[in-house]
Amino acid sequence: MELFFLLLLLVIMAGALGSGYPVAFALPGAAIITIGLASGTGYLLEGNTDAFFHSGGPQQWLSAGVTNLRGVYWEVERDTLIAIPLFIFMGIMLQRSKIAEDLLFTMAQLFGPVPGGLGISVVFVGALLAATTGIVGATVVAMGLISLPSMLRNNYSTPLATGTIAASGTLGQIIPPSIVLIILADQLASAADQASTMRKALHKEATGEISMPSIFDVAGTSAGEMFLGAFIPGILLVGLYMAYILIFAILRPKAAPAVPHEGSFDFAFWRQVFITLVPPLALIFLVLGSIIGGIATVNQAGAIGAAGALIMAGYRLPDKETRGLYWPALIALIALGILTYALANHEMNIKSIDNAEDQFGITLGIIGTALLMLALFWSGVRALRIENTLQQVMLETAKTTSLVFIILLGAAMLTAAFRAFGGEELVRHFLVSLPGGFWTQFIIVMLVIFLLGFFLDFIEIAVVVVPIVAPILLSDPGANITAVWLGVMIGLNIQTSFLTPPFGFALFYLRGVAPKVVKTVQMYKGVIPFIGLQLLALVIVGSYPPLVNYLPNRVSLLAETSPPPRNPKLQICLEDYVTDKLAASNAVPSAISAAQGLDLSALPKDLAGDLKKSFEAAGKAVAGLDDIDTAAAAVMDAEDAYRPVLTEVRFIEKQIRSLQEEADELKTLATRSDSEEDRAKYTAEMEGLLSEIAALEGEVPAEWEQVHKDFVALTSAEDKARTTYRRAADDSWGGAAEVLAVLQSNDAYAALEGPLQDIRSVFETGSGDEAVDKIKDLEKVVGDVEGAGDVKSTLSKARRALDKDKREDALELYQETLEEYAAQTEWRADAAGLVPGLEAYLEAIKGTLGARAQEKLNREQALAMASCTAHHRDLSLNF
Repeated sequence: MELFFLLLLLVIMAGALGSGYPVAFALPGAAIITIGLASGTGYLLEGNTDAFFHSGGPQQWLSAGVTNLRGVYWEVERDTLIAIPLFIFMGIMLQRSKIAEDLLFTMAQLFGPVPGGLGISVVFVGALLAATTGIVGATVVAMGLISLPSMLRNNYSTPLATGTIAASGTLGQIIPPSIVLIILADQLASAADQASTMRKALHKEATGEISMPSIFDVAGTSAGEMFLGAFIPGILLVGLYMAYILIFAILRPKAAPAVPHEGSFDFAFWRQVFITLVPPLALIFLVLGSIIGGIATVNQAGAIGAAGALIMAGYRLPDKETRGLYWPALIALIALGILTYALANHEMNIKSIDNAEDQFGITLGIIGTALLMLALFWSGVRALRIENTLQQVMLETAKTTSLVFIILLGAAMLTAAFRAFGGEELVRHFLVSLPGGFWTQFIIVMLVIFLLGFFLDFIEIAVVVVPIVAPILLSDPGANITAVWLGVMIGLNIQTSFLTPPFGFALFYLRGVAPKVVKTVQMYKGVIPFIGLQLLALVIVGSYPPLVNYLPNRVSLLAETSPPPRNPKLQICLEDYVTDKLAASNAVPSAISAAQGLDLSALPKDLAGDLKKSFEAAGKAVAGLDDIDTAAAAVMDAEDAYRPVLTEVRFIEKQIRSLQEEADELKTLATRSDSEEDRAKYTAEMEGLLSEIAALEGEVPAEWEQVHKDFVALTSAEDKARTTYRRAADDSWGGAAEVLAVLQSNDAYAALEGPLQDIRSVFETGSGDEAVDKIKDLEKVVGDVEGAGDVKSTLSKARRALDKDKREDALELYQETLEEYAAQTEWRADAAGLVPGLEAYLEAIKGTLGARAQEKLNREQALAMASCTAHHRDLSLNF
């Protein structure tokens, strides 16, 4: 019955959507009706409203969708949906202020003399509008109204013109900032958490170990990372579009003729180009640059975009250029300049004001903020007075935002209902049971999403399909894909389906504004080459993940909050980097040899021993890299023979787990059933499944245990080699760095002599808390000096004796403190000559063997790590 109600849920949803019923109500309506029917049927037939649910009951699943959506706003880490109304406002305001029209007209004049230049300008403007609006329908309609008549008037091929406009309009799906990417990021963040749990369970089943190493964990994502990940694929797509149009124009010049500019390229022309092009580009730079540079969150960047769009509308909405037209924009630029200077040169925390300079910085900040508010208010008043534009934009923003969030709520309820009837388990079992592993699953999922893109908007796909399939794909250790890469691939896929005849949304939008002379068949013919380019982009991005992963990794590793070099996920790449650096230069072995030749006789035995161990560890670390290469090569040599057996066994085990879950469920049903006939039926089915499980267990190759044991021994040897290297590398830095810190503090140590002598009177005549506090203060000063721990220790003993009124013992211990100080002064002076040698040694190994000891990666290391970690590394051999 669960399967029946699952099918009923899908039928009701499809029927409602097919009849034209609003999506925002079709999704939750299908969920509510189906859950209600299931609970009513269960009560009538079984006397239990929970009878026909996979788990739980109707009350739980009816409220689950609302609870899940509400949870988004209660989690601080998942507040990116707040950016949606900000970006919607920015897009609608730019559309209403005719920025798109200006861009198309100016770029057509600029690129017109080039073969296919008018088409190239449409693609260029489509990319700019995508980066400023992210609204597909608005972009397609705007460009269809403005550029299609111009292209047809200049004898452009109708299929090429319509195909170019439709394809360019869909760029808003993938080029950031995109609402698609924001919603995908939100859904994938939850999916990554579920995938992490699934992978840990898989690791436990495969290895028997309770905990999974963090290096094998699934990485989540954020809207900022999605924006960064989609940036290069978006640019790639724009380049493919432009290259196709240019090649088409060269091969068929009559179908895409050059359009010479009738005027002259004088100062007035270039001024118009500057005014038209620079503000949108500046806005894109501010929005995306603030995210990439880590200056602003996605929500803050959305606010920047909304404010920028309002200021741009302030000088573009008036029909003619008048005095003071650009004053709001100029005031905003001045305000930004003042704020930038204040933030760069002054402490801007009001609570931290210490002097007149800080007060001046705060004053500048107040002035800059006041000017910016004035510019925004001035622009807002203009936008409100001219055709009531501001009110209309805000109304449209409210409508669109409400629609988005109502669909989000409805989709959350539909997903909850889908899970209530075991749909998620059914999909998971189907995908997991497929032969061919991850790529078979991925291709099927992408095909389903592609087909759904004909009928559903991206929001429904993102919040209905992604939560169900993404955890399965992300948890696969063989592909080990990142959530960012999966999100970008889904975004590109949805964009492709928006173009595909006969249902592509972009084609419907364009059909609505195209003149009657343009036939629908011509539009279909025109988008086919662009669909091919989309598929080519999908193949390129799918086969080369660094196009997506590199930029988010680079920004993360170069940020102030970058992960430390000891981060487990960086270790393998860091070891590869160190190996390459040592192979390229003999500096590190030479520095180790020179350090081993230092005369350590002046140092105390413990410090000299630490240095010797440090130098010996450096030699072991260098040799350890060779051991890692040898162990890794052994694993790689055995991989070809081991992988087919592993794949076969793991596939059998997946089938066994699936059958075992069904058998356990039948056992539960048999236990709960009151009918003897039903119990017998469930028991018979369970025994049949157990027989199938026994048969599958018999298919496991006889040599599996020995083959697995031998391979695990090889991987364990590699893990041991890596662990040995890391310990040696840490030791090669640690001891030497500590001794150098001691010797470099000689001046601070010498400055302790006066205070130590002055404290004598306290020990001789002092008493009570005042005397003890004075000695404690001196202890803190002594403790701050590297290597002065022994002096502090005896001083503390003397202070405790004085506190107990044992003055003679205190004076004796105080004298020991002075003797310890004098002895250390002597060997510090003798060992001072070691400082240059130790500095040279540590400087030589700092970027290699000592990399793990750094607080953060340097730029060269960060770029190397970003490039290395951008590739998907197969982890299946560890599962």
